[in-house]
Amino acid sequence: MCGIVGYIGNKQAYPILVNGLKRLEYRGYDSAGISLLDKDVKIFKKRGKVSDLEAHVAKEDLTGNIGIGHTRWATHGEPNDINANPHTSMNGNFVLIHNGIIENYSRLKEKLIDRGYKFYTETDTEVLANLIEYIYIKGNVSAEIAVRLALSKVVGAYGLAIICKDEPDKLIAARKGSPLVIGVGEGEYYIASDATPIVEHTKSVIYLNDDDVAILARDGLTLKTIKNDQLIPKVQKIDLDIGEIEKNGFDHFMLKEIFEQPRSILDTFRGRVSLDKNEIHLG
Repeated sequence: MCGIVGYIGNKQAYPILVNGLKRLEYRGYDSAGISLLDKDVKIFKKRGKVSDLEAHVAKEDLTGNIGIGHTRWATHGEPNDINANPHTSMNGNFVLIHNGIIENYSRLKEKLIDRGYKFYTETDTEVLANLIEYIYIKGNVSAEIAVRLALSKVVGAYGLAIICKDEPDKLIAARKGSPLVIGVGEGEYYIASDATPIVEHTKSVIYLNDDDVAILARDGLTLKTIKNDQLIPKVQKIDLDIGEIEKNGFDHFMLKEIFEQPRSILDTFRGRVSLDKNEIHLG
């Protein structure tokens, strides 16, 4: 499963993104990448582990208070540096990361090629980036509108985090079929494909539903549907201990899960059965 992290606020984004990607390593992946927005958009991606990405960017300028990061499990296109997320639209207006599969990407790609677009990867994600950009330029609309209109033409599943170079003070997130959660901080927001990268920063979260589009700025969040219906965000509190999502000395998450089985079984029965003189009584 692919993993998504994103951040907008007043902190440096890079450490948050990299640590978040490490929290998502349990999902399995073949490449990792990040994009940071400072004075310009910077993109770094590398086949292999998050540690390979860290080594790759060790001497780079990693400043920026807005960013997105991704761990990819290859679907369209072999696992390599080029096919790794994030992906950029042809004219550089949009950078995005994507979980899921765009089922009609081939048809959309053909239409975009007819309109002069060139493609440099084998991914369905690049098709979506170019579709958003085409609508953005052709329609002379905002990034939010371009995203919503593009998604209305998409068949498939997606969890998305999107940067628009021309609108540098916001992030856009969208979900259909692929889980996405937003962490709510003080003057900052986090995006992730599950709560594990968020829990060390905030316990307040908003779970996106299918066809939701969230526009995140430092001073607030706007939540809509693809059809532009305004929604009221429902903030929930998560009860997740940081120790539960770390390896705790084990070499691999799978090994940790094996040794946690007795406790997991006990927790499953807790509150449902009672033990009395070695006899189990259903509660």
